[in-house]
Amino acid sequence: MIPTVRVYINSTAVDVPASATALEAVESWDPAQAAAVGSGERIITDSRGLPADPQSALHNGAILRIVRARGVNSDTGDHQTS
Repeated sequence: MIPTVRVYINSTAVDVPASATALEAVESWDPAQAAAVGSGERIITDSRGLPADPQSALHNGAILRIVRARGVNSDTGDHQTS
């Protein structure tokens, strides 16, 4: 049996292999969101809202959030500022 850790992504519990990276956990949770992280449209943050390295190792109970990357224009009114 492969050891797993439970992490929380946008309030959803996800069990992933203990060796998984943050991006691999996001991929397990929602492949479309992982693709958006890969393209730079979204970023992974930690529980404090600080950017997290997608290749960072996880620990049991880690809290991750997927948020819109700053500076991305959209129809929702997000605009780049100088």
